Amino acid sequence: MTDEPTNARKSFGDIAPKLAELTDKVQFGDVWVDDTLSPRDRSLVTIVNLAALYRHNEIGFHLKKGLENGLTKDEIVAAITHTAFYAGWPTAMTAINAAREAFKDA
Repeated sequence: MTDEPTNARKSFGDIAPKLAELTDKVQFGDVWVDDTLSPRDRSLVTIVNLAALYRHNEIGFHLKKGLENGLTKDEIVAAITHTAFYAGWPTAMTAINAAREAFKDA
């Protein structure tokens, strides 16, 4: 790992350094850079999974990352709308509210 603090180390590295290291090296250092899926597609899959699993703590970060990776606001909203029919209305409503907040900063 580099000496510069990553988001993982800033967020929870003080209490869970091994989890921060795995987040940096495996999740973002291996899985996210695998070129089988483009960053854009990987963001779309992640947003839909986080919405479906009602992971409201993590979705805001990934909504912003999705925009950075080339997803449009319309694509994100369409994916969340589609998810409502498979994962339920409450999960989609929570994700839409998170999207509204993420879009304010974009």
